[in-house]
Amino acid sequence: MQTHISTTPFGRRALTLGQIASQATAKAMPKEAAANKWQVFQHIREARELLGATDRSLAILNALLSFHRETELSAEGELIVWPSNEQLMARANGISPATLRRHLAVLVECGLIIRRDSPNGKRFARRSRAGEVEQAYGFDLSPIVARAEEVRYLAETVQVEKKAFRVAKERLTLLRRDIVKMIDTGIEEGVPGNWGRVLQTYQGIILKLPRTAPRQLIEGICEELFELHGEIRDVLESFTKTQNTNANESHSERHIQNSNPESIFESEQDYREKDEASGSAAETDNVRSLPKRDLPLSIVLDACPNLLEIVQSGEIRHWRDFLSAAELGRTMLGISPSAWQDAQGVMGEVQAAIALAAIYQRSGQINSAGGYLRSLTDKAREGKFSTWPMIMALLRAKLDDNKGRQSQAEGNAGGAPRLEVSESLVKSLQKLKPLP
Repeated sequence: MQTHISTTPFGRRALTLGQIASQATAKAMPKEAAANKWQVFQHIREARELLGATDRSLAILNALLSFHRETELSAEGELIVWPSNEQLMARANGISPATLRRHLAVLVECGLIIRRDSPNGKRFARRSRAGEVEQAYGFDLSPIVARAEEVRYLAETVQVEKKAFRVAKERLTLLRRDIVKMIDTGIEEGVPGNWGRVLQTYQGIILKLPRTAPRQLIEGICEELFELHGEIRDVLESFTKTQNTNANESHSERHIQNSNPESIFESEQDYREKDEASGSAAETDNVRSLPKRDLPLSIVLDACPNLLEIVQSGEIRHWRDFLSAAELGRTMLGISPSAWQDAQGVMGEVQAAIALAAIYQRSGQINSAGGYLRSLTDKAREGKFSTWPMIMALLRAKLDDNKGRQSQAEGNAGGAPRLEVSESLVKSLQKLKPLP
């Protein structure tokens, strides 16, 4: 009896050129072709994105393969399976009929199976008297055998790409860690250089990195960081060689002590004593009487607008942005990492950042930002310091300046903008003493 092999889908489903290509590939495979179905399925899972398959479609493909009794699929054997929709849904973890139809279509479009539909669309097999299958209608698995070598190559390509991506991410992490720590070392040891500008360059490179980046972009950023890494390392190595060549042991020890940008001012007892002398009993009582609530971010930014100048976007919307800006300001002021960590440990991250913003605002009037911060940290440790007086004093200075400008621009609609503050805040400002 002569039978006809179906090549078109049943019902309203259209025949596509992709389906014809899949059928041609399956028809052209050698008769001796064979493949382990589970090994090929593993390769398909690894290369599913390149093939265009989905997780659900692979679950259905796994179910279809389970209906074939043999583990080894051969071109000379029977490669059509004919499970009902109910059987497929049960083996595919109980998915809905609509989901089943949709993802079966995905498998067909990917060229992983071929539909062999009967005249009425039912799936069944006609057997001979001897029990052998004469004609089967269902899903043809021959593409699994025909494309076994192609799928294996795609899986290897995906593995190579994943490895390259992992290596690029590791390199990025190591470069970021090295650069940050070398910058901190340069500041801590007093190595000559504009370390604030170096940190800005580093952050400018990192800002190009989105939350999810392709490997090519990560490798490009790594190249920029590697160049910056080499420049910083050259500066540190040159400084080290100069120290070893031109100084004896005792001179070197003195130079290292003097190279610390904070040590000169921190060793001056009169500076510390003068600063701590302001912590009188009255001042301590004043600190205790200050509001217990946190300073609003908007008030801090009104008092310390200079911090906005070092932010690339020119705006600070959240506390996390404020903390990042403070870290950059810390480097530009030459404050050592140890002084900064001590301040954060005593005051807390937010309060330490507010104190630093106030110091940055008055950087032109402070000889040693690091020494000043250490002094504030000591007072905070004793419970004699709060960021409220610093911010209020800066706001009062800004208010006084605004009043002078307003008197000159009175009657002019395009005059200088006024600083709007409440009456209670004005009274609070009037009670505060200027910053030391």
